[in-house]
Amino acid sequence: MTDFERKVYQIIVNMHLYGKNPTLNDLKRKTGKSEGDIRATVKSLLMKGGLKWDKHKKMWTFK
Repeated sequence: MTDFERKVYQIIVNMHLYGKNPTLNDLKRKTGKSEGDIRATVKSLLMKGGLKWDKHKKMWTFK
């Protein structure tokens, strides 16, 4: 994982612990990166298997 992937992953995990799913705006505010960078990073995490989206529960699951 790159540093930015690790940062996005950790933000998602931490917000999940408080019962929240981060929005794109949350991730933009917390990372200071553009929407394109964040989308590419989340896609990369999904492809690597580090994150999965549970469609029924509408929340992230982790490896």
